[in-house]
Amino acid sequence: MSKLLALLLLLAMVIHLIKPLGLPGLRKRRDFWKIAVGAIALMMVTILIRP
Repeated sequence: MSKLLALLLLLAMVIHLIKPLGLPGLRKRRDFWKIAVGAIALMMVTILIRP
């Protein structure tokens, strides 16, 4: 599950660099780092929840 999540978030970052997503807080190409920060936080939560 975590590998799938990592691939999806990496794909979102690449897509955002090509064409910004237009979501609040993600309107410019240079905002791709926000996706990376969210990905790291989401992976940490995933690791903490796993038994």
